[in-house]
Amino acid sequence: MPTTPEKIPTHVAVIMDGNGRWAKRRMQNRIFGHRNAIAAVRDTVECAAETGVQYLTLYTFSEENWQRPAMEVNGLMELLADAIRNETPTLLKNGIRLQYIGRHDMLPAGVRAKLQECVDRTTAGHTMTLILALSYSGKWDITEAFKHYAADVAQGKCRLSECTSGTIDGYLATAGIPVPDLLIRTGGEQRISNFMLWQLAYTELYFTNILWPDFRKPHFREALQEYSRRERRYGKTGEQIEQQL
Repeated sequence: MPTTPEKIPTHVAVIMDGNGRWAKRRMQNRIFGHRNAIAAVRDTVECAAETGVQYLTLYTFSEENWQRPAMEVNGLMELLADAIRNETPTLLKNGIRLQYIGRHDMLPAGVRAKLQECVDRTTAGHTMTLILALSYSGKWDITEAFKHYAADVAQGKCRLSECTSGTIDGYLATAGIPVPDLLIRTGGEQRISNFMLWQLAYTELYFTNILWPDFRKPHFREALQEYSRRERRYGKTGEQIEQQL
């Protein structure tokens, strides 16, 4: 069943998993897998823009990933800085705007500088917004949201009795960004790994055994086709959804 324009998700989030296993199967170190994953990122970004996705969020580096061996972490940060520098011209050419979310204070200064430079240069992009989740965790996001909300309540800027889920939306790192319609996770694992815990409440989940370095445009389109076949009911019955159409 082909993907139809009205069924294209507005926001797709991706947990890019499997780099280490991909490298291990080739008797290489984990950085080899991360380095070869850049092509998968490029294909996914291009395909998302081509198919009309408006927001694409890539779970690039979790807060928990800081616990990995220093050699791997340092290598990842170097790859990230290089990738941002090398891909910025392509983002500009295709009208793609870059944003990033997460604990920015934990990133090396050089990485933060390149990220911010790319964000500033691509701010006028209107084709698609690419969001990198860096040093990010869902629990951190929710905790920070409640801290900031509590501070506003204490300062009299808002009332606790008037708090709704929509109120919390506005305090998350993703404030102003639609929640993901579709989450893709590669690598065969079937969990969300502390990613966008609040935002994924009604997101369609799609898991594939393809390891991330092997993920290409046909795989992304396959996920979109699967999404187009699903009926999103949000607690309602199928009959109620049909009556709304």
